[in-house]
Amino acid sequence: MKIQGKVFVVTGGASGLGAATATYLVGQGAKVIMVDMNQELGLEMQQRLGEHSVFVKLDVTDEHAVKVFFDNVEKEYGQLNGLVNCAGIAPSAKVLGRDGMHDFAMFQKVLNINVSGTFNMIRFAANLIAKYELKAGEEERGVIVNTASVAAFDGQIGQSAYAASKGAVVAMTLPLARELAREAIRVMTIAPGIMETPMLKGMPQNVQDALGQMVPFPPRLAKPEEFAHLVGHIFENAYLNGEVIRLDGAIRMQPK
Repeated sequence: MKIQGKVFVVTGGASGLGAATATYLVGQGAKVIMVDMNQELGLEMQQRLGEHSVFVKLDVTDEHAVKVFFDNVEKEYGQLNGLVNCAGIAPSAKVLGRDGMHDFAMFQKVLNINVSGTFNMIRFAANLIAKYELKAGEEERGVIVNTASVAAFDGQIGQSAYAASKGAVVAMTLPLARELAREAIRVMTIAPGIMETPMLKGMPQNVQDALGQMVPFPPRLAKPEEFAHLVGHIFENAYLNGEVIRLDGAIRMQPK
């Protein structure tokens, strides 16, 4: 699928992987609707990216709000060609920690945002993408890219909730791709390793360096732009479908 002239929604678009992805897509000539709960950063991104982007504050777990959002996308743009799900949270807590058992509400919140929120966006996006009328020479209506994590495969101590949520995102990739194939919609998932996100960049430099040295090659933190470039390649390579790509420099996380 050609990116230029297409319309995409990016969740978690105010910062980190989502912001890098929105920046890349706009740079390739797309129109991008960024959604996030951080309105201040989101509006800054909109101003930075210019007229081909817009920011909308949105809770991806709110069924009614998400429906209204996609209704507005259809009215404003008349089409949708892709969704990139980057919104998520990653708290850490042990099942049996110093302060007692793992908080059940936290576990439910992680799954609600990372799994239910992702699925909520997928179902409404797929419904709108399926309405796109293929033009001459086009073979697909759109692409959905989800974000998992290497924690889905080798989660560390304290990541039970996060690993469970990302494992669910991985598990839904193939059945979604199989089902949406009839609508000419592809579904892919990226499982990033240690990314240079705002949270990690706020750590002392020696900590960042130590984390980077854990990666076989290249021995550094992954850049959000590398994630964005992979999203772009997935959009443009029509034979990528129903698969999870680890973007991790060959790292395999240790227990802790």
